[in-house]
Order: sequence, then C-alpha cells, then structure tokens
Amino acid sequence: MCVSLILGSASPAFATIRQIEESPSQMLYQSRQNLLDDMGNSWQTIAFKRTYPERSATVSLRLISLFSEVDLDHNQPLILTTSLGKTLSAKDISSTISKDKPPLGSVGEYDFNSVLSQLQAEIPVNLTLSTTNGESISLSVPSAVIKEWKKLITN
Repeated sequence: MCVSLILGSASPAFATIRQIEESPSQMLYQSRQNLLDDMGNSWQTIAFKRTYPERSATVSLRLISLFSEVDLDHNQPLILTTSLGKTLSAKDISSTISKDKPPLGSVGEYDFNSVLSQLQAEIPVNLTLSTTNGESISLSVPSAVIKEWKKLITN
C-alpha cells in the first residue's frame, strides 16, 4: 500500500450553500464566509435567501463583527464598489433581525434583493460600512465568494 501526502499552500475553502426547511413551503438558503476588514479584523458574512409559501423571496446580507469594538450606523446603507468602479448601495434592514430589541452595533443586515443580481461573479467587490463615529470599515470580497452568493438567487 502506498500513501502520499502533499503539503503546500492550499487555496481557501469556501462553504457550500446550506438549505434549511423553516416550515412547510418556506426554505432558507445560506452562504457563510469569514472575511477580514481593512484593519485585519474578522467578520462573518451570511448571505441568505428566504422563500415563502406564496413563492415570494427575500435576499439579505448579514455582517457580524467578530470583534466588539464597532458600532455600525444603521441609518446608512452598505456601499458596494466593484473592482471596475461600479458603485451600488444596499439599504440597512437591521431592525428586522429582532422585533423586540434594537439592532446590535456589531451586526448589520442589508437588503440584497436588487444588489446581488447586479454583481458579476468574476469581479471582486469592496464593502464599505459606516460607523456611528463617522469612520468607515472596508471588507474585500473575492470573486469566489460573489459566485457563491449569486448561486443563492438561482435556488
């Protein structure tokens, strides 16, 4: 028997789309990724599509800071800029996360319904988040992640 082990630099592994039945005729599709911001801090990104029994669907992007020193400005949209210079914006819908409590400063959720269809899978995107102290946080999204996100809208 021969066993070989090859060591080297592997390309990053990206998660597959998860499918969850929330109730009869209501499905949730998710893509979860960890990305670094421009300061090297880690963020969990969850792109998800929820389909409802009457065939309607919503697509959202939730960004969660994995460090607690951030306070996102929920009055500002998420700005997406492609590597070709195209700029899009996604409305902050963080207030829909919980009806009982105001949104956490370290969590933002954005309406991705119209934005995702305008992105090209091969073109990386930069996400810009506004904070309450007037500063911006920038996250780079590689094209492999964009490709996976776009698969959500085909499910």
